[in-house]
Amino acid sequence: MKRSLISVAVLALTLGATAAVAGVANATTASTLPTHAGKSSAAVDFDKVTSQLPRGVRPLHYDVSVTPNAAAAKFSGKAKIKLELSKAMPSITLNAIDMQFKNVSLLDAKGRKVGAEAKVEIDEKNQSATFSFGTELPKGQYQLSMDYDGVIGTQAVGLFSLDYEMNGAKKRALYTQFENSDARRFMPSWDEPIFKATFNLDVTIPSEHLAVSNMPAVATKDLGNGKTWVKFATSPKMSTYLLFLGVGEFDRATIKSQGVEIGVVAKRGSLEQARFALDESAGILRYLNDYFGVRYPLPKLDNVAAPGQSQFFSAMENWGAIFTFENVLLFDPKYSTQADKENIFITAAHETAHQWFGDLVTMQWWDDLWLNEGFASWMENRVTQSLHPEWLPEFNAIGVRESAMAPDSMKTTHPVVQHIETVEQANQAFDTITYQKGEAVIRMLENYVGEDAWRKGVRAYMKKHAYGSTVTKDFFDSIEKAAGKPIKAIAKDFTEQPGVPMIRVDDVVCKDGKSIVSLSQLEFSRDEPQRAPKSWQVPVVAQVAGTKVEGRTLVMNGKGSLTLPACGTVVINAGQNGYYRTLYAPKVFSQIAQNFAQLKTIDQVGTLADVNAMAVVGHQPMADFLSLASATPNDASLHLAAASLGRLSGYLGFLKGDEERTQKFKQFARTKLTPVMNRLTWNAKQGEPGYYANFRSEMIGLLAGLDDAATLAEAKRRFEQMDSDPEAAPANLRRLILAIAARNADEATWNALRTRAQNEKSAMVKDSLYVLLATAKDKKLAQRALDLALTEEPGLTTSASMIRTVAGEHTEMTFDFVMANLPAVNAKVDATSRSRYFPGLIAGASDLAIVDKLNAYAKDNLDPSSRGEMERVIAGIKTRLKIRDERAPAMKAWVDANIH
Repeated sequence: MKRSLISVAVLALTLGATAAVAGVANATTASTLPTHAGKSSAAVDFDKVTSQLPRGVRPLHYDVSVTPNAAAAKFSGKAKIKLELSKAMPSITLNAIDMQFKNVSLLDAKGRKVGAEAKVEIDEKNQSATFSFGTELPKGQYQLSMDYDGVIGTQAVGLFSLDYEMNGAKKRALYTQFENSDARRFMPSWDEPIFKATFNLDVTIPSEHLAVSNMPAVATKDLGNGKTWVKFATSPKMSTYLLFLGVGEFDRATIKSQGVEIGVVAKRGSLEQARFALDESAGILRYLNDYFGVRYPLPKLDNVAAPGQSQFFSAMENWGAIFTFENVLLFDPKYSTQADKENIFITAAHETAHQWFGDLVTMQWWDDLWLNEGFASWMENRVTQSLHPEWLPEFNAIGVRESAMAPDSMKTTHPVVQHIETVEQANQAFDTITYQKGEAVIRMLENYVGEDAWRKGVRAYMKKHAYGSTVTKDFFDSIEKAAGKPIKAIAKDFTEQPGVPMIRVDDVVCKDGKSIVSLSQLEFSRDEPQRAPKSWQVPVVAQVAGTKVEGRTLVMNGKGSLTLPACGTVVINAGQNGYYRTLYAPKVFSQIAQNFAQLKTIDQVGTLADVNAMAVVGHQPMADFLSLASATPNDASLHLAAASLGRLSGYLGFLKGDEERTQKFKQFARTKLTPVMNRLTWNAKQGEPGYYANFRSEMIGLLAGLDDAATLAEAKRRFEQMDSDPEAAPANLRRLILAIAARNADEATWNALRTRAQNEKSAMVKDSLYVLLATAKDKKLAQRALDLALTEEPGLTTSASMIRTVAGEHTEMTFDFVMANLPAVNAKVDATSRSRYFPGLIAGASDLAIVDKLNAYAKDNLDPSSRGEMERVIAGIKTRLKIRDERAPAMKAWVDANIH
């Protein structure tokens, strides 16, 4: 699964940072699957795996038939489940939500009916149904059969609908989303990852619709009355959360790659916009087939594009039928940007990597979710490095590290491997620690053992555990065996222990032509900077700047040292693969600062990230970062300019309430950024690297956020001319220009943007325009956006993003509005997101009084076991405000001393 990122909203908040069957697919049948598709060579003790269901029963195979009634938001189903009891049991309990049952029966292995008429007990709190047959059920195999009725939702959980317009007509498509625990809304099932089984799925649909599932369609039948029955091939053995069904007026295009039919499925009329994703998917599959050493085992792999969005995710790795919202799969040449193109690619790479990490081999329980998400996140960057090195994806690793260290440096963090007990806790596990820290730790450990040994271990793991379920230890057993060097103890420190190690460079001494480096290990904490540090075994890489001289060591028990065979400026975490902060003692840092130009660009960027973090917390003088940023040359690489000058606006928060110094610092930042913008210019130059477009947008956004008059005027001119002059707003800038106009809108501009949104034909573009309406700085216009979000006009899945976006600028007003309209807002937020969504609304608060309002909400709406995100948000607010007050005097002193 790819975590949800609404790019327009993120962009707008960045700008405000300075303010604080048409045909059933023909494809190969299931007979092309490997003969071992239902088996795993590694046995699992089910009784030792966390479960919310009674022990002693597991499913083997599901036959599921569904008939949706999209107009009535209901569906009917029939299920036949082959199951096995490992011991005698009085009843059978499985997962089910919002279902009504009838015609329930149980047959033994010889086909004989067991017991009396079934008694059904529904447990809504535990999301389960229990079937009793008036007799003890002996150990053995059975077939449980039933008819049932379920609900089609309007948010992305279970079987849900998404509405859109096509040629002026209202259309409705159906999709499923089951991760982490929502297959139970679609079929009665053992809806936990350990319970792998095979699936036969068939569906009755309108004859003009296309049905898509994990496997190819193998049979169709015209039922008359405009209905068609579609049956799909038997799936491989897999977890329930990976099952998928999509039904709608779709088009499908395909290509072949290494014997696999790769497809894209999109609503009619938008297929061409999926061409980029389709073409790139062939290369991604080839790369992963080679890397894993185990061929993709299914006969087809679809990417299914859907209108709308979710607050929980943007794409989902259903085996053979990846679901992706349009804004991260379709490329509209009139509106999409270079950043969109890169995001489409990395999303496809992430989800395709899941076809192995997650689908072929699945974690036993949600404790080890990172075995899915951390690895897919790491692999997306590796695939990009191989297939699109021109995008310089190695720099992304620093951003990944930084995003992980922010929450991981708080006492409210958690280990990468964390114990999960409930469904809601599992929902909250899809977070930055699981994804980004998991990815960063993998990158460090791969760098430690070497790429070849790492890949050898990955291949052995895949081969051994194919179609099975694992825990973290299984993976590192394979890696250590392949590497022939200890790694499990290091991995244990970084995955079972929370927090961020800090490597302090105590001294660098040049002696006899060698650099002798003394190191110590502390802990980087934002909210408890003086606490006693935990201990890690930390792989450290050092380099003499400007040379190829490199050294490695393992810092253990808080101390370490290394000797480099040359003297000069020593850089720690060279290459920036390590998951740790680096703090240079003052004398050592002085040499780094004096010879900063000698560092490789990636080490300049990584060092700036560390110095910034240290300065904010108080481990280094704030002047250390600001002086480095001030010294950034006008011809610096764009990555360096973004890492230094791009952070300046964040320092405005330390001047809050001091208008005179705020304006002086804004002018200073504008002066430093303008030469970089002058190099880029608003218009792309012939032959420039594609990634320049990303930096152009970033620089324009930063200057607009700093109230740069020239930038705002040029954006306004281009906004006013965009409909008459195509050159005024090229695709790479169009959304940015609209965002600047929306953020600075007066009533007339806001109304014009709303009219543009109302008239927009593309569902993907329409969604983004409505979110832009929520970015207005003007409080009255922001209130209008909130009111609009509760209507049907923006679309049922867009409203939550609008509300969240308003909260970025108008936090207290938004939270009060949400609490006053809670039932209406709940209806627009997918259930899996609520425990994160509502606390997230106050994350940018500048007044602690709002915390009491969140606590009041939690008391009535959040179970105590589901308040992890709330606690993290509250701690984040308190720490941010505390740091702001502590650093303010130093910031003011720096402004007085350096800006005249």
